[in-house]
Amino acid sequence: MVGIPKNMSDLREVALELCGILESLGIEFAIGGSFASSIHGIARPTQNLDIIAGISMSQVPRLAEELRLHFYADAEEMRFAIVQRSAFNVIHLATAYKMDIFPASSHPLGRQELLRRQFPPSTILGGGPVVLPVISAEDILLAKLRWYRDGGESSERQWNDVRNIATVQGSRLDVDYLRH
Repeated sequence: MVGIPKNMSDLREVALELCGILESLGIEFAIGGSFASSIHGIARPTQNLDIIAGISMSQVPRLAEELRLHFYADAEEMRFAIVQRSAFNVIHLATAYKMDIFPASSHPLGRQELLRRQFPPSTILGGGPVVLPVISAEDILLAKLRWYRDGGESSERQWNDVRNIATVQGSRLDVDYLRH
C-alpha cells in the first residue's frame, strides 16, 4: 500500500533518489517549477517536484528499469511524452510523491534551461543543504510567465512566483537574456 507523505525530509529523500537515478544514467536534468521559484524567490509549499530532463528515446528502457523498484513509471508514457512534447510523471511507491518530468525537448526553453542550470546549495527540501541542479532565476521566471499565460493569465500562484523572483533577484537578473 502506498503511504501518505509525512514531511519535507520524505520529499528530500525521494528527490535525491530520483535525481541519483537520472545522474547515474547520464541524463542531464534540473529542478524546475515551484522548487526553483522558491530557491530564486520566496519559498512556498508544493506537493510535487518538476524536473526538466534531457532524456532521449534510447534512454527510456533503462530509465524505466532503474525506476521500477521504488517508483511507478510507465515506459510508454515516457515515450509518448517525448514524442508529444509533454510531461510524464513518476510516483514514489512508498510515499506517493509525484514527480513531473518534462523532456527538455518539450518546450522551446528546455535545452537553454539545462545549459544555464545552476548548482546552488538549498535547504528548500528540508534538512541540511543539498546541492541539486536548478534552472536559473531567469529561466524559471520565463517558465512561470509562460504557465501564467497558458492558464489564461488567471493563476495568482504563478503570478506571485514571478513577482517574488523579480523582487528577490532584482538587479541580478540578466535583463538582456529575459528580453531575448
